Amino acid sequence: MTPLNKKLFRDIRRAAGQVLAIAVVIAAGVAVVVMSLGTFTSLRETRDAYYDRYRFADVFAQAKRAPELLGRRIAAIPGVAQVETRILHGVLLDMPALDEPVRAAVQSLPENGEPVLNALVLRTGRWIRASHPEETIVGEAFAEAHGLRPGDPITATINGKRRTLRVVGIAMSPEHVYVIGPGDLVPDDLRYGILWMGREALEAAYDLEGAFNDVSVRLTWSASEPAVIERLDALLAPYGGIGAYGRTEQISDFFLRSEMDQLSTMAGIIPPIFLAVAAFLLNVVVSRLVETEREEIGVLKAFGYSNVAVGWHYMKLVLAIAVIGVGLGWAFGIWMGRGVTAMYADYYRFPFLYYAFDPAVVAGAGLAGLAAAASGAIFAVRRAARLPPAVAMTPPPPTVYRGTLIERSVFARRAAPATRMILRHITRWPVRSLTTIGGIAAAVSLLVMTLFFIDSVDVMLDSYFNQSQRQDVDVQFTEVREDAIGAELARLPGVLKVELYRAEAVRFRHGHLSRRVALLGIEPDADLSRLVDDSGRPVTVPSEGLLLTGKLASLLGAGEGDTVIAEMLEGRRPVVELPVARVVEEFIGINAYMDRRALNRALRDASVATGANLLIDGTARPELFRRLKDLPAVLSVADLGTALATFRTMIDGTILQMVSFYVLFAGLIAIGVVYNSARISLSERARELASLRVLGFYRAEVAYILLGELAILTALSLPIGCLVGYGLVSYMVTAFDTDLYRLPFAVERSTYGWAVVVVVLAAAGSGLLVARRVAYLDLVAVLKTRE
Repeated sequence: MTPLNKKLFRDIRRAAGQVLAIAVVIAAGVAVVVMSLGTFTSLRETRDAYYDRYRFADVFAQAKRAPELLGRRIAAIPGVAQVETRILHGVLLDMPALDEPVRAAVQSLPENGEPVLNALVLRTGRWIRASHPEETIVGEAFAEAHGLRPGDPITATINGKRRTLRVVGIAMSPEHVYVIGPGDLVPDDLRYGILWMGREALEAAYDLEGAFNDVSVRLTWSASEPAVIERLDALLAPYGGIGAYGRTEQISDFFLRSEMDQLSTMAGIIPPIFLAVAAFLLNVVVSRLVETEREEIGVLKAFGYSNVAVGWHYMKLVLAIAVIGVGLGWAFGIWMGRGVTAMYADYYRFPFLYYAFDPAVVAGAGLAGLAAAASGAIFAVRRAARLPPAVAMTPPPPTVYRGTLIERSVFARRAAPATRMILRHITRWPVRSLTTIGGIAAAVSLLVMTLFFIDSVDVMLDSYFNQSQRQDVDVQFTEVREDAIGAELARLPGVLKVELYRAEAVRFRHGHLSRRVALLGIEPDADLSRLVDDSGRPVTVPSEGLLLTGKLASLLGAGEGDTVIAEMLEGRRPVVELPVARVVEEFIGINAYMDRRALNRALRDASVATGANLLIDGTARPELFRRLKDLPAVLSVADLGTALATFRTMIDGTILQMVSFYVLFAGLIAIGVVYNSARISLSERARELASLRVLGFYRAEVAYILLGELAILTALSLPIGCLVGYGLVSYMVTAFDTDLYRLPFAVERSTYGWAVVVVVLAAAGSGLLVARRVAYLDLVAVLKTRE
């Protein structure tokens, strides 16, 4: 081993604490990259393989009743590779474990084998037999939630008739990776599931012999999706088609892509903070090391070591620290990635989902850590390499001191001598003080940004469940019903109030922009399901015109006073021009609203509704649900209280886990910055502090001089960190603005408080570690140090 390498290991061993502190900060940045992008890669590769192997369709469309022969004309559309026609309907299930009726979607399977598209992965059991119409295959998520196995019975209400089905298999499908019911915010496997039955059984149940109401299409590699969708809509229009759409609007794939986009966003925001702090720390540490080893550098050059050899020696020290950090980051990132991937496996149903060890991601994260370390220390290494031997072997020129404004202030004059020493050292090393403040502020800002998610979700849920959607139960009908059904529902046990609504699929166009969304017709004075403004005040629905949510308005490029074209996708499919009366903010979904009576007029219908919101007496809930199960007009029943509880459970299992990781990382930043600053300050001022001890200062007084400086710098960093965190929150609100949801800009005072507390505790712990070294200074050895 060469002498320089021996010196390298000796330096690392001597500064083990500082090396570890810096390495941990680098590790945090690398770990976030490996975890986020590794999980992203796992989801992407698993999704792509699953979609390809089981022939997930590219285009989807529904109709009321289309003849089976139309499938041949669809297959003849240029760009269409495969076509699968089928029957798809919503049903209600009576599950023994629950009082309320359970919603499910039932899809037809070919009688002669597997489907051409959206093939099933049969996990257990067997396929359906053509001669047994009562047989069904159940989605794996629903089966696991209810403990269903082949041979178990299920009571279902199919087209208004109660039937007993028998489970013969458990399966999953690429069409249902994310199993979520219509209108739900999160999956609830207890209350929504997927069933598959034979084609002939569903044809008989829904009077669709020789017909279909749902079609899936797979495209050739060179096909134009918009062109195929246009031709498909034209073919299905006479049969009640409600508008074809691609994968980007398919509900399962939409949620999956949204989650993947968030992982990619987080990987681009947080790691640079850690790596920037690590670069700062390495610059300070190496700069200090070069200053303390001037004589050694001069001797090395006098004995013939070149500038390159000396510079490479110090760069190897930097890279050694970075390698330790990168190694820790790889290990921790892979461990976190496996945990997050396992968490996703509870919500995204793949036949297999494992954390993918992507060499490109791991190597990229490692190179980023090494590059940050090298860039941070490059100037200090350059000074060491360029230091002439004659200059290096002479003591450094004494620092030129001069009075500062702070030292001349009234406070400084009246302060104790120890306090004046603290102020003098801070003001005479402004760059170092400012970088320390910046490092601690980075930890505070990261905490504010992370804890903001909890505040934002709380505001989102309060806005949605307490201010806007205040009903207890949402009932959807099998088809449009006259208003008289409201009186029928009001007579059910426990119903205190009924509000009817109408929901229709519509394609809005404004200029060259278009969007397919739900148009909701509600009562002008609706109290259960209503719109609220930014202050929480109810918004009155105008008798004419549209209310657009802010997100939908931006997607259409429309504002108040503009006119949009609404292509109704159901019924008589009229095309009408509607003025935008107002733009309102909603944090969940992208919808449009108008007066129900105006919507009925636009659709040329009488006073009808597709659903109702109910306010109920909780004590009558079991009896009410029992009666709703028996109503042929009821397609689905959603309990809003249960939906809120399910959402909270998901948050506890996902967001809080991620927040815990980032709180830990922010604490590591604070520890790394404060500990290194304290150690550097101690090494620089060891002679000064030892002299004070010899002159009679107590250990506590000497420790106060060192720790007081850190306390002042930490105190100055806290408001700066809160301000920077506020800016990061603003960026996160913009970055997470999706069609699925928007994060409200809400940062509670408690968030700033917790951020400050965590950083202060981390700083205090680091300071105490260094204070122990002050208490046990070897006064004789320190005072023997030669200039």
